[in-house]
Amino acid sequence: MEIKVLSSLAHREAYLELVPQFERATGNKVTTTWAGTVDIMKRLAAGEIYDLVIVSAGSVDELIKQGKVASPRVDLAKTGIGVAVHAGAPRPDISSADALKKALLTAKTVGYSTGPSGAYLIKLFERMGIAERVKAKTCQVPSGGTVGPIIASGEAEIGFQQVSELVHVPGVDFIGPLPAEVQHITVFSCAIPKEAPHSGPARELVAALTSNAADPVFKKHGLDRP
Repeated sequence: MEIKVLSSLAHREAYLELVPQFERATGNKVTTTWAGTVDIMKRLAAGEIYDLVIVSAGSVDELIKQGKVASPRVDLAKTGIGVAVHAGAPRPDISSADALKKALLTAKTVGYSTGPSGAYLIKLFERMGIAERVKAKTCQVPSGGTVGPIIASGEAEIGFQQVSELVHVPGVDFIGPLPAEVQHITVFSCAIPKEAPHSGPARELVAALTSNAADPVFKKHGLDRP
């Protein structure tokens, strides 16, 4: 049986470790299409058929409202937003909101995504009163893209994305999470489309991904359980 999954990227490293174990245990094959949140919503709106969708909890709730996926959603993992610089570069102080603001104003280029973390950061910059100054030096990766590579290449001097999408990127030094007072946690959730041809095996995959045995794998890759 082939289970077709449409998924965002924040949990990819943990997922790629766990799915082969599921395939060996069940004999099912899992085929995954990786996409950014914006692209996932477009694909489902266009009528593409999958057995399982994994995306931010807010997007799953929207898909339930649209009648695209069945409720309830199943929460998979959560992660905050992290900060990184090019490997070996000076590490700016991000220990407080004020320190973070100074780091943003000092940096020559700032990288972030179009996903949930990027959407939050744009609002955060507005609250800080620095939106226009940051916008002038922004390197924003397109939907489905990750910020790590543009930090590693030097295109972005400082970059922001989900912690789980930064901690293992070659050529990047992960500084740490955003300060607690401005941190934003995103929950990533599973949902089965109403038109899913293999909903039963998809539920088995969800059970494997949310099992207690999977907890250490998610933790290793910068993710916590909701």
